[in-house]
Amino acid sequence: MNNLVNIQYAQTGESSATNEMGMREMQAMVYEQRQRQYLLVKAPPASGKSRAMMFVALDKLANQGIRKVIVSVPEKSIGRSFKDTKLKDFGFFEDWKVAPYYNLCDSLGSETSKRKKVHEFLLPATSAKILVCTHSTLRNAMKDVPNEQLNDVFFGIDEFHHTSADANNNLGELIRRLLNETSAHVLAMTGSYFRGDAIPVMRPEDEEKFQPSINYNYYQQLSGYKYLKSLGIGYQFFTGKYITAIPETLDTTKKTLIHIPNVNSKTSYALKYDEVADIIKCIGEIVEEDYEHHIYHVRTSDGRILKVGDLVEDEQSRRDALQAYLQRMNSRDALDILIALGTAKEGFDWAWCECCITIGIRSSLTEIVQIIGRCTRDCEGKTHAQFINLIPCPDAAQDDVSMAVNDFLKAISASLLMEQVMAPRWTFKTKRDDEDEDKEDNKIGGKNNKHTIEVKGLPVLSERAQAILDNDLDTLIASALSDKKIRDAIIGTEKNEMITQVYFPKLISEKYKFLNQEEAEDLSKYAVLTIATQGEDIKTDDSGNKFIRLANRFVNLDDLSINLIDSINPFQRAYEILSRSLTPEVLRTIQYEIESTREDMTKEEAVILFKKYLPKWREEHDGKVPTINEADANGRRIALAIEYIRKLKQQSLANKR
Repeated sequence: MNNLVNIQYAQTGESSATNEMGMREMQAMVYEQRQRQYLLVKAPPASGKSRAMMFVALDKLANQGIRKVIVSVPEKSIGRSFKDTKLKDFGFFEDWKVAPYYNLCDSLGSETSKRKKVHEFLLPATSAKILVCTHSTLRNAMKDVPNEQLNDVFFGIDEFHHTSADANNNLGELIRRLLNETSAHVLAMTGSYFRGDAIPVMRPEDEEKFQPSINYNYYQQLSGYKYLKSLGIGYQFFTGKYITAIPETLDTTKKTLIHIPNVNSKTSYALKYDEVADIIKCIGEIVEEDYEHHIYHVRTSDGRILKVGDLVEDEQSRRDALQAYLQRMNSRDALDILIALGTAKEGFDWAWCECCITIGIRSSLTEIVQIIGRCTRDCEGKTHAQFINLIPCPDAAQDDVSMAVNDFLKAISASLLMEQVMAPRWTFKTKRDDEDEDKEDNKIGGKNNKHTIEVKGLPVLSERAQAILDNDLDTLIASALSDKKIRDAIIGTEKNEMITQVYFPKLISEKYKFLNQEEAEDLSKYAVLTIATQGEDIKTDDSGNKFIRLANRFVNLDDLSINLIDSINPFQRAYEILSRSLTPEVLRTIQYEIESTREDMTKEEAVILFKKYLPKWREEHDGKVPTINEADANGRRIALAIEYIRKLKQQSLANKR
């Protein structure tokens, strides 16, 4: 197994520098594609997705015949990313302006009144051009709007991973309606284009309309930052109550965001308010409370005064006061530590945050990546960002835990590179599949699929059923797991025959009416097997052992021969595992490892590409060396060849030693 070297990387500042129109690197990439009807942007937090959407929306209003713009965000606090913004001062042709009446994330009123404002906004007689609202308001309002009113409307959907291919996902249903029944334009943006529940974000036929997507990953962003140079990820394991580990985990000299565990998890040991009080006691003594903004002033043991915010508080007036303060803060000294539960994750902007401590196991990789994004914004004076997951000590050998942590680190790293990391897809084959070589590459269970299990007695599927298994299995499983009767049966003690012979065939027959009863029963056996080996750990037991099971779900990453663990240190009565810093150079190495698992490269081809085609490429591109992110396929291939030869040289030097 190859160890990655922790290399600090000289920052270029390119990702935060702006062009003559005031656009940063990623924003310019998106704006180049502005004429397309459907755009999918995958880019990390702080890369400038919100402003990229503004640029595209304003161009569509001015030059592409779009009459209205609706921007939708997951929660009200994220709506501030779309407040009035001066763009003309930096070279763009128009400023972004939202009438206060139609900024529904920044206005009071019930959901009913907000739905009425959306209906009013869409009327031709309304002069306003831009509306900002939450996903919830948009979903509810669109139920009563005819398709013709949605024609020539631009929809900007922020945090697009909230949609899914599941028929019961209302946002997903709305997107499918816009794509298939109207002439609306859609720009979908996300920093994590994957879901932890193995349900695809979009159905293949819908996703095809957004291709090619615009990808901008952490490697591109970090390498272009001006100040932040590296990201560290650590796992610390505690015994007993987590509060006993806080003094060793929390560095009060760092701007820190703490997420306490869900109140229903086993990691939670008291009422959430009491847990917050205990954490504050670990920080120091409360000497004053700013009642206007709901900020505690806490004196540490060495005499420093820290400003601590509590977002766990349920009292609405105090919570609103703190959130208003967080939205307005514009200096490093405004806040030192913030304690939250279900908020301050995606879209929360605290540029000075240096460390995120997440207590308890998070089975959603999406949630982890979103939390990491809270501390990875480029900011003067911040050269390193740190994520720490504090979880119960597993009842397992340290080597097993280390392997699980490394799997999780690989999954996180790949996700930061905008790879769609999911639970592995296990497939199943019958004896006949082995005998039919012609079908092996195309049929489920083919020789190119690493996760193949031979199951005796499986029926051979009809051509129609096989097509569903090959192309629509994710949608089928999503439908099954959203069916309460099937879900309860899987969790409970129902006999397998009821699931495979009654519940699943009935669901399949209703969903695919062209199948006969025998075909539905045969297909159900494959679907049930897939859920049994791939499915989410539905019976949660917030423990370290669950962490190992979750980490082991990402076995697709076994092909990446990388060790991201830097050190294992004694910690409390357990231990902590620290990752190697994810510098741009490390992320670059991971990205090449991922690509090399997809592409076969021989020594002969690499030498030809390096000697013959690299000089031509550099001559045509002003001396530039191609990277794995080139739009041109030949450039990407040459970049892989360069990396291949670099590895050969490293191995040769290592052998000489």
